[in-house]
Amino acid sequence: MHSSSEVLKTAVAAAKETLQSLFDLDAQVAKAADLIEQCLRAGNKLLVCGNGGSAADASHFATEFVVRFMKDRPAYPAICLAGDGGLLTAAGNDYGFDEVFARQVAAFGLPGDVLICLTTSGKSKNVERALQEAKARNLKTIAFLGRDGGSTIGMADVDLLVQGDSTARIQEAHQLLLHVLCEISEARLSRNKQ
Repeated sequence: MHSSSEVLKTAVAAAKETLQSLFDLDAQVAKAADLIEQCLRAGNKLLVCGNGGSAADASHFATEFVVRFMKDRPAYPAICLAGDGGLLTAAGNDYGFDEVFARQVAAFGLPGDVLICLTTSGKSKNVERALQEAKARNLKTIAFLGRDGGSTIGMADVDLLVQGDSTARIQEAHQLLLHVLCEISEARLSRNKQ
């Protein structure tokens, strides 16, 4: 049996390794930040989705834009597609769980909006369907992926792939990337307002 100290040391070492791998995503982070900035400057909105822990991360990310991240500034439109239990269960019941996000993209998505999806496995069918629906409606797309990207790799305009086999470490890296995008976006949008 592992002591709590051993578990902590192992987790921190693995997290450090995973987080350091994010330096390889520098160009993709820059492109994702550009898409978010262009979207919000043009008066469009962010749609964000994921399942389970990724749904919680999607909600957190949307909240940072609507409310604030580090400082007071105007509210920016961001909607978490995993947040409405009635809507999710109706769509799941009537159309199937694979359609719960795509149905909302069809309802709320407009050209110029950005769909941001999170899936640590890269195999979430409802995320794939949301990306397909977004493409059909001329939305830009950003996918936070894990492991090898699964069947979702290459579907989005920007893939932020955190390689590894631990869901916890992938989610932690996604959370850091989400905060980095919040920080970049807030700084860019608060200066040179056009």
